[in-house]
Amino acid sequence: MKTFPKKQLSIVIEAPFLKRLLGCFDELDVPGYTVLPALAGRGQSGEWSRDSLSSDAGRMVQVEIILDAEKVSPVLESISDILSLQMGIVTLSDVEVLRPDHF
Repeated sequence: MKTFPKKQLSIVIEAPFLKRLLGCFDELDVPGYTVLPALAGRGQSGEWSRDSLSSDAGRMVQVEIILDAEKVSPVLESISDILSLQMGIVTLSDVEVLRPDHF
């Protein structure tokens, strides 16, 4: 089966900033994304769990995007202001997809 190269951008961000992040994607015609709840983790600030949070302020979500390589730089530039203001993790990976017309 033939596969096609794409880039996968994964962003973990505080939930209150999600709407702003998704607005950037709309402005850049990002073809699609998936938002997942981040349930727990550990990083520079230590361990955290969604169960121990009393408000949305510290709740984290993970946003997954698969796109063409040439769209990565404009997306990263657009979201850099949002990500510089609070906790967030951004990773970029090479992936292969079966149906390139979906991305």
